[in-house]
Amino acid sequence: MPDSHIVTNLRWRREDVAALLALPFPELMYRAQSVHRENFDPQRVQISTLLSIKTGGCPEDCGYCPQAAGADTGTKASRLMAVEAVLAEARAAKEKGAARFCMGAAWRGPKDHDLEHVCDMIEGVKALGLETCVTLGMLTAPQTARLKDAGLDYYNHNLDTSPEYYGKVITTRTYQDRLDTLANVRDAGINVCCGGIVGMGEDESDRAGLIATLANLPVPPESVPINALVAVEGTPLAKSEPIDAIDFVRVVAAARITMPKSYVRLSAGREAMSDEAQALCFLAGANSIFHGEKLLTTKNATVNHDEALFAKLGIRPE
Repeated sequence: MPDSHIVTNLRWRREDVAALLALPFPELMYRAQSVHRENFDPQRVQISTLLSIKTGGCPEDCGYCPQAAGADTGTKASRLMAVEAVLAEARAAKEKGAARFCMGAAWRGPKDHDLEHVCDMIEGVKALGLETCVTLGMLTAPQTARLKDAGLDYYNHNLDTSPEYYGKVITTRTYQDRLDTLANVRDAGINVCCGGIVGMGEDESDRAGLIATLANLPVPPESVPINALVAVEGTPLAKSEPIDAIDFVRVVAAARITMPKSYVRLSAGREAMSDEAQALCFLAGANSIFHGEKLLTTKNATVNHDEALFAKLGIRPE
């Protein structure tokens, strides 16, 4: 197994990651914390805010998503937000400490006329002094070039799970479709934000497969969101058992060790996590969170709660 002095172009076999996940917890935490301290200030956390700029009506069938076409969650489809309304949200996010403003639209992929409006949003958010990130579904090479011209910093497109388990969660697009979009984003010179979701019924081998796939991308993602499934009534995964908190921390630690220079973000599911579980995630190398009461359509930990937790842990925003 590779040791803790990891370079970003090192290849990780699935069995290497599985071995990491199976380590005694104190050893795994020690290795993850060692790697984290080699590459980041362990007392600093990057803050992002996520806004749904176009909600519901997505034709995809992602089993976890309340915005999917077949989901019976009461989520109503909306039009793309006006640019000025988005900028007002971005200003408020900056006042609350966000350094990056992320915008998500429930599309299979954007139409070119919608993309122009999103580019106006990107330019406006950049002018406020915030980093920009969007998640819009699948992209063509010309579309990624247009986003780059608008000044986009990050594009989010998660792999969700392992290649083997993927078809049990999503059938309307393939794993290769996701990899192709990631390649277009990287080729355009945009930073990649790419992670996955745990707690969807996958086993440890699938979690190892997800982390290995992410770590073995041509360049590891600059940002790696690790989500705990938020089981929403009316979605196919509504009855999923919550992932054990220690198992979730193990995934965070494996992401940190295998992608030492990436920001590892605690994303969906934090609202249900105890302070102690979140503290272990930060010790395991998580150094980014979403700030704000909502993540697209699901609840998130409140800003006041986050500020109180940071004060207890001696953590400061970047």
